[in-house]
Amino acid sequence: MYFKLSLKNMKKSFKDYSIYFLTLMLGVAIFYMFNSLDSQQAMLTVSQSQKEIIKLMISMLGYVSIFVAVILALLIVYANNFLINRRKKEFGIYMTLGMGKRQISKIILLETIFVGIISLAAGLVVGVFASQFMSILVAKTFEADMSKFQFVFSKNACIKTCIYFAIMYIAVMIFNTMTVSRYKLINLLNANKKNEKIKIKNPFVSVIIFIMACILLGIAYYKVTVEAKTLSTFISMLPPILMGTIGTFCVFWSLSGFILQIVQKRKNTYLKGTNMFVLRQINNKINTTVASMSVICLMLFMTITILSSSLSLRNTMQRDLKEMTPVDLNLYKTANLPEKYMRYGKEITTTKEQRENSRVTIEETLKNNGFDMNLLKDVIEIPIYASNELTGEDFFKSKLSEIKEQYSFFNFGTAEQIVKISDYNKVARAYGIDEYELNVDEYIVVCNFDGMIAMRNQVLENENILQIAGKEYKSKYNECKSGYILMSTSHTNTGIIIVPDDCPLTEEMKEQKLLIANYNTDSDEEKERIEEIFSSDNSGLIQNLADKGLSLDGMTKIVIIESSVGISTIVTFIAIYLGIIFLIASSAILALKQLTESSDNKQRYTILRKIGCDEKMINQALFRQIGIFFGLPLVLAIIHSIFGIQFILIILSGIADSKELIPSIIATILFMGVIYGTYFMATYIGSKNIIRED
Repeated sequence: MYFKLSLKNMKKSFKDYSIYFLTLMLGVAIFYMFNSLDSQQAMLTVSQSQKEIIKLMISMLGYVSIFVAVILALLIVYANNFLINRRKKEFGIYMTLGMGKRQISKIILLETIFVGIISLAAGLVVGVFASQFMSILVAKTFEADMSKFQFVFSKNACIKTCIYFAIMYIAVMIFNTMTVSRYKLINLLNANKKNEKIKIKNPFVSVIIFIMACILLGIAYYKVTVEAKTLSTFISMLPPILMGTIGTFCVFWSLSGFILQIVQKRKNTYLKGTNMFVLRQINNKINTTVASMSVICLMLFMTITILSSSLSLRNTMQRDLKEMTPVDLNLYKTANLPEKYMRYGKEITTTKEQRENSRVTIEETLKNNGFDMNLLKDVIEIPIYASNELTGEDFFKSKLSEIKEQYSFFNFGTAEQIVKISDYNKVARAYGIDEYELNVDEYIVVCNFDGMIAMRNQVLENENILQIAGKEYKSKYNECKSGYILMSTSHTNTGIIIVPDDCPLTEEMKEQKLLIANYNTDSDEEKERIEEIFSSDNSGLIQNLADKGLSLDGMTKIVIIESSVGISTIVTFIAIYLGIIFLIASSAILALKQLTESSDNKQRYTILRKIGCDEKMINQALFRQIGIFFGLPLVLAIIHSIFGIQFILIILSGIADSKELIPSIIATILFMGVIYGTYFMATYIGSKNIIRED
């Protein structure tokens, strides 16, 4: 009997609450997809470093999955709570017929098991097929060979998904049993007759709270934009986060206290059509769902911000890679190594061989340690100078204290890097970037890090005079010029001072030697072989240098691209993972709440029919009601996101670019529009079916 009854109830639940099952299925599918990457990578032909990056990404996604599982568990419990409350009268009838709470719990237990098995099976089927597209996305991101592509089923991901969701459903079963045990027969039978207790808020108090909420949000917005540079730690970020959270809660708390009163004064609007009914419904819902609306708003805000920022970061890094990796190789080493120096708070004593090696060129060092220079072409080597007589403090001078307040994280005591104009132009020609000319008494600052450009331009506006090697030089331009000498993943050059060739720089001022070159081959296989010489710890060159206690630092185009692609991919995948879960959770909570409200208010729609409203007017009223309920948290979330995205761009200046933000926002809007819009339409259709006259 229990089995048949449970099966019948489950079929009814599928009909009335299909959104609940859809959410469970999507949750299972997404969970499987992102945890099946370990099986998918087996068929990708990638380099060893890319394999390590994918392994790191899989490890990080594993930790994120724990957080995702908690979110999904809370969502399932929340959804079940609504479903149980929806069936109070049904449970009351069971008890009237002599069924005990234990028997009711058994029915619910069987229903939960049925729902769990069906949603888990359907979700795994969808996840297995969708994960094949995930393989293609990973392969495209890492430019991997897909010649070995085949259909993959991840046994580990399947087991992990089943275990996680089994734990979730056990928690749901316990929660349902506890909920049923607290029910009283009289309350169950009268559940449909009981109205929610609506506390009418004082309009004056509501307006005051709303103004205070706006002030709190305004301060939070100011801190994350104008004062963003000072928010360098979590502790410093905590106040604006708390203000934003409290402000969001207060906005929704206060809205129901005065919006209705304001509209009521506009009789033409309030009395038109079903506006009176819609406004009162919305007013009551906001009044009783302040906490849930606040949480939904914050989750939508995180979804928009995370997705837009991560996609923008990825697009920027991909664009910058092409610009910032114009050659195959950069090698650099310290020049004029002293006998003793401090490093990380410890005194380092150098050997005679290390000091002598620091004075020879990088090319000679390579030859002396068995490297065949015929493997390289377009070789250029230049010295980079620095002096403690010219530091950041000397450059910024009178502006120093003002700039320190804005950029407290920057070390202004570091010596400025200096390069002669002819040496810089050699590098610029090799890189394909702008070359410059100088008069004998001029200098130029080349820089491409946005935050530092703004800082330096404040000083260069007035022809800043610098003392370099005992001679005065003035700035040729009243702003920084674009340029760099080291390859990088992004625009990280904080500033290099370019001086005339006759500037009296001494040998002692040489800080580093820099060699740039291309591999002397067009074959990818040969490039990888040369790459191994510089990147593998087992290569003859690296071993020879290590045996002599010598060091030669550097970076290659291949390593930079692979590491950058890896970082951007990890960030993007985690952002998409979290973004989808937050969006589904927000949409599902709204949808379930609306379906339950439609069921509870079915009698009110019947009254509308009795007083003369046709089905078109009733459907329009329902559509507007659901639209406003879905729209309110979304609108506030969008406002939050405008400032949240600005904060991320400021913090990641030099890495993320606002120019890439518009395509990212468009992609986020389309993505959210599909999921959020689908839930909205499904909720409207479901609610329309619920209130339909039998």
